[in-house]
Amino acid sequence: MDQVNQKRRGRRAAGEDTRAALLAAARETFVEKGYDGATVRAIAARAGVDAAMVNHWFGGKEGLFAQSVLQLPFDPAEILKRLLDGPVEEAGERIIRTFATVWDATGGGTFAALIRSVTSHQEVANALRSFFISAIFTKLLTEIGAEDRELRATLAATQMVGLGIVRYVVRFEPLASAEVETVVKAIAPNMQRYLTGDLD
Repeated sequence: MDQVNQKRRGRRAAGEDTRAALLAAARETFVEKGYDGATVRAIAARAGVDAAMVNHWFGGKEGLFAQSVLQLPFDPAEILKRLLDGPVEEAGERIIRTFATVWDATGGGTFAALIRSVTSHQEVANALRSFFISAIFTKLLTEIGAEDRELRATLAATQMVGLGIVRYVVRFEPLASAEVETVVKAIAPNMQRYLTGDLD
């Protein structure tokens, strides 16, 4: 009995098991139901854990999606804070710099793997689209008070996904091996127009 209790008190092992179970359950649930259709309760139930563990380990549904499906090494809420930290007219630069830096840190491998999943699973594509548009760009545009948020969010998302495909999947040169700041200078003005510029 004492040995059983000692094992149960081993917080680190139990925590890692809970986290791993949530990640596995989340991947399956997001693929089946898409980002919008998946609920924290459903994911937790599938993992056999309390729904509060999602907030504890991932900060919520967005963070869980980012780490389970997108395999991004960051919390979307923290990224959103970073994107909003500075002048609105420089938001395009911060977006390109942030995502390119994060993806470069893994050699683009996680993004390439994600895109391969997208091409074979429509549900993953739907979830990816919902994540970028709902969790990142629509929230960003709401914070800066932009009009035509739905259109602008979609355009911004296509810019980032397109950049990721060209830089990490098909690896078109010289963009694939260009320095991050070179990419920022080349693409940020267009991203900024999608966020705050004239779309007519």
